[in-house]
Amino acid sequence: MADQTADGGGRGTAGGGEDTAEVLVVGAGLSGVAAVIALRRAGINDVVILEKSAEIGGTWRDNTYPGCGCDVPALLYEYSFAPHTWDRCFAGRRDILDYLRTTAATHGVSRAVQHGVEVLEARWDAGTHRWRLKTTAGDRSARSVIVATGLWHRPRHPRIPGLDAFPGPVFHSARWNHEADLPGRRIAVVGTGASAVQFLPELQPVAGHIDVFQSTPHWVLPRPDYALPPALHRHAVLRRSLRGQHYWTQEAVGVLLRHPRLLPPLEAAARLHLRRSVPDPALRRMLTPGYRIGGRRLIASDAYYPALTRPNVRLHPTRVTAVEGSDVIGADGTRTRADAVILATGYQVGELPLAHHLYGTDGITLARTWAHDRRAYLGTSVSGYPNLFLLTGPNLLSGITSVPVAVEAQLRYVTSALTHLRTGRYTALDVRPDVQEAHCTAVHTALRTTVYNTAGCSSYYFGLPGVNTFCWPWSTSRLIKRLHAFAPDAYTWSTTPEVTGRAVTGPRPAAEAEHCAKSPGRP
Repeated sequence: MADQTADGGGRGTAGGGEDTAEVLVVGAGLSGVAAVIALRRAGINDVVILEKSAEIGGTWRDNTYPGCGCDVPALLYEYSFAPHTWDRCFAGRRDILDYLRTTAATHGVSRAVQHGVEVLEARWDAGTHRWRLKTTAGDRSARSVIVATGLWHRPRHPRIPGLDAFPGPVFHSARWNHEADLPGRRIAVVGTGASAVQFLPELQPVAGHIDVFQSTPHWVLPRPDYALPPALHRHAVLRRSLRGQHYWTQEAVGVLLRHPRLLPPLEAAARLHLRRSVPDPALRRMLTPGYRIGGRRLIASDAYYPALTRPNVRLHPTRVTAVEGSDVIGADGTRTRADAVILATGYQVGELPLAHHLYGTDGITLARTWAHDRRAYLGTSVSGYPNLFLLTGPNLLSGITSVPVAVEAQLRYVTSALTHLRTGRYTALDVRPDVQEAHCTAVHTALRTTVYNTAGCSSYYFGLPGVNTFCWPWSTSRLIKRLHAFAPDAYTWSTTPEVTGRAVTGPRPAAEAEHCAKSPGRP
């Protein structure tokens, strides 16, 4: 039969023409590629990736703006099982995309990908313990679903009156218009986040004039970028040593972010960087944040500040409130003419688009479940949504966590869960509500004293008003350790009558919940 029992089986087609798989992965970016490889290594081979685009790559495929690159050292932005010979300390977008594609090809991931397929709806079938999906390419079903749709790919478009009637090119940095005639033109850049910090130094030399509208200044640290000698990659000890240095430097910054009283030296380093890069005191004042460092995403650049000092660039410390014809108007009354408008207004990081189409055991969507608080156990499981796993889910990352490191830790957890599902001949696992609540309470309690919550600014960390839905409040090493220790007691386990001849639910020990209740500081 095509449907899978607890011990797996081959991919097939159900009687109604429905394609089946043991595990469906949604998204073929960095997380999705890693998921297929991890599942196969765990002996789970009946895996399919549904990817709505024609190519793999996720955010590194979609973001093509000039200067696009990673702000995490390259040695930390790679899979542990696929070390790469990076040329520089920080990798550019093209290098990362090539790395993803090469790794996917080496591990045969492409055979599992179905391109051009978008998930329209996914419902949990309580009778068969399967996820039933409607897609643009027909119906699918799977025993388990892994959501690997990523965070930095859905542009956030501001509502600016008159922008739709602007006569020239208007585009978001995440959807860069390479056909736009920008050389020699007057360009208005709306926003000064991480993307603007990267593309402005590339745009400044070719533009006629650039007006940069900054609603909130960012803390910018020096970027210690340098070439990595080829010999480094030939000596495992040296490479491992440098990677360890980068890792522990990131972790040291994390300690400061978790204990704001320790932040003054880091803030002093950022102020010194600003003073050395920007001679004009008036411009420095415009660029000096009025909140604690770390309250927003940390940014590192040696080129951004110098670009702002060039004669053809003008910074306006105000948000854009309207566009009238070719004029861009700021909240302070600033009016400037532009031939093109580039929106550098960030991404809808806190939202999971698929949440509006995922229906759990009670028949309501995950988006509705998350209407007031996006809660997940270890950023991975959500109570009421059996056999569903989120990669880079709520409260899993922070200002210093490398996504590949976190995702690999999550996948060790997910593969452990699926292995328990198989070996125990269960067909469903669902995280216990009390365990999820205890974990989330501990997370939000710990966040209260971190700079993520106390910096005095708004950021995408707060996916809901007053609720930090993004940050993990402890160290990366603690995250890895916690995800390494899969706890079966945190879940309820059940099986359908088709497997055993009778419905069975269990076990339901309370050890995990009791432990969390006794240790509120632990996730």
